Amino acid sequence: MSRLAQTDGLTDVQREILSTVRSFVDKEILPVATELEHRDEYPTEIVEGLKELGIFGLMIPEEYGGLGESLLTYALTVEEIARGWMSVSGIINTHFIVAYMLKQHGTQEQKEYFLPRMAAGEVRGAFSMSEPGMGSDVSAIRTKGVRDGDDYVINGQKMWLTNGGSSNLVAVLCKTDEGLSPEEAAAKPHKSMTTFLIEKEPGFGPNPAVPGLTVPGKIEKMGYKGVDTTEMILEDVRIPSNRVLGGQSGRGFYQMMDGVEVGRVNVAARGCGVAQRAFELGISYAQQRHTFGKPIIEHQAISFKLAEMATKVEAAHAMMVNAARKKDSGHRNDLEAGMAKYLASEYCKEVVEDAFRIHGGYGFSKEYEIERLYREAPMLLIGEGTAEIQKMIIGRRLLEEYRIQG
Repeated sequence: MSRLAQTDGLTDVQREILSTVRSFVDKEILPVATELEHRDEYPTEIVEGLKELGIFGLMIPEEYGGLGESLLTYALTVEEIARGWMSVSGIINTHFIVAYMLKQHGTQEQKEYFLPRMAAGEVRGAFSMSEPGMGSDVSAIRTKGVRDGDDYVINGQKMWLTNGGSSNLVAVLCKTDEGLSPEEAAAKPHKSMTTFLIEKEPGFGPNPAVPGLTVPGKIEKMGYKGVDTTEMILEDVRIPSNRVLGGQSGRGFYQMMDGVEVGRVNVAARGCGVAQRAFELGISYAQQRHTFGKPIIEHQAISFKLAEMATKVEAAHAMMVNAARKKDSGHRNDLEAGMAKYLASEYCKEVVEDAFRIHGGYGFSKEYEIERLYREAPMLLIGEGTAEIQKMIIGRRLLEEYRIQG
């Protein structure tokens, strides 16, 4: 067990879960991650192993077949998985966000129908807010659901779905405008959004289970490979009204933001895990590589670099743990989650780059693991809201807390 990124106050159960996951990462993920990533191959065997460990149901309540664990346990688990291969943690995260949204906002029928199968990993989730050209402006989405009897008819195009092909349940944010005048809908776009739960068959192309729904194929990416990232096209897709999350339209934006808030803790945890691995690779290589008659770790320039890397790993971990514990205590944590996501992703990029520099020319070779991490880290700067969006959230919350009275 490393000296860095330790967490005080864990229960015996939490420690046992994390020990089991770390062992799985060391034995089942790290030995194959780079090879699978270079082939852009979905990690089927790894996912099956995580299903057996119960990771897909980690935060789902025990009454629905899950383990009923806390956000902190989940975040620390993600940290361990991302240390092995960040793409695997992405497969888990999107599933987790949908399960969390169902647990917090779903009707009783929706919980009983979906959560037990999600806990077992039989149903795997994806969620969809983004659209082409929309960026971080969620209020500008154009995909629309129109009420038609007991159904909604949905038309539009969604973008950047992690697990878009491999999932069989997608939570999709659409505009509905029910009960609002055109003026109200324009003035308060957040109140005109609804989350739909769409069940589909895994795979690409026109979906046999949902007429009008098409997942064209994987988007080719610089990094974050293995996991499929897709767009999704909806043309007159009919969804029954009992598949509106929570059973009432107009609440979709708030449901999604609640999911993204815990998702940001997850992204912070991913940044912590990738940074830890980069530090491990850097300090190991620095002891093996010799220049001028001694290991490069004995050169002050490298020693100082490793000191900075270790400090960043420790700081990011502490902020991530604080954000998770704040949410678990029942308090609002958007400030802490935004700070943790911002700091962890920025520090992750910096720690990975320093490890890359320590490797010298070998860091540019695909034979060395750091090459993969160097391509993966930038995704964290934009996933679950860009660094700039996090700073906007942090700034607004600080103004709320420190506004001058009078």
